[in-house]
Amino acid sequence: MPVHRPGPISARRLFLVGLLLTALSLLHLPASTADSSEKPGVSESAEATATPARGSARMGMGVVTHDGRGGLPTGTRAAAQAEGVDVASYQGNVSWSTLWNSGVRWAYTKASEGTYYTNPYFGQQYSGAYGVGMIRGAYHFATPDTTSGATQANYFVDHGGGWSQDGRTLPGVLDIEWNPYGDACFDKSQSAMVTWIRDFLNQYRARTGRNAVIYTATSWWTQCTGDYGGFASAHPLWIARYASTAGTLPAGWNTYAMWQYTSSGPTVGDHDRFNGGLDRVQELANG
Repeated sequence: MPVHRPGPISARRLFLVGLLLTALSLLHLPASTADSSEKPGVSESAEATATPARGSARMGMGVVTHDGRGGLPTGTRAAAQAEGVDVASYQGNVSWSTLWNSGVRWAYTKASEGTYYTNPYFGQQYSGAYGVGMIRGAYHFATPDTTSGATQANYFVDHGGGWSQDGRTLPGVLDIEWNPYGDACFDKSQSAMVTWIRDFLNQYRARTGRNAVIYTATSWWTQCTGDYGGFASAHPLWIARYASTAGTLPAGWNTYAMWQYTSSGPTVGDHDRFNGGLDRVQELANG
């Protein structure tokens, strides 16, 4: 019986087989291998940057982004300007003895944000400052787009933002600045923002008998309140500006009570100066 022997494979057939094998191998490549290039115009670091989680906001969070960072105040710390710090949960358990030994004499701790967050380190931070001898207080990060000013003032007082006449507890602070979660002015008109702030301040006073301190930056205040000057007569100003001077203040205030001058100071980053010595800090605590 004759045996059929296959002839030589043509070059065309070999070419077609090669194309088929290449196509099959591409179908099985992982997505990261098949397309390893970055999205056009978007860097890897930009893709990793996302809106921060609710509750993570802190005093001065938007200062560098919006106002930049300049030099430090000239000269060394002096008794004429008592040194302070502000802290939040991202700093964890704070070494208060280290800060005390470095000359820090007053501190503020973030207590709450909106009506959905309380600082899990508040106990260690707030009581720890008091324990080493500092004059301490609490602040509330405002989110005017979530609930009313009065509602947030109540939440603040109920979660650490109260005041006691013990000579070492400072009045609460309304931290009102750039919205890290969306529109800088929390989607409010200038008049609506002023109304929201007024509601918070009035309710805080009704609950504690004290006028809250207002923490803000001049550029934000101008943009989001229209540089409203009606709160200056009753509410101390805590100005945020990372530069060698506090700069121009918002309308109505001709001086500041406190100045957050850096976010890169020793131990905790955020450092502040009181516009006066320790006796002035005690005066504010006593009311």
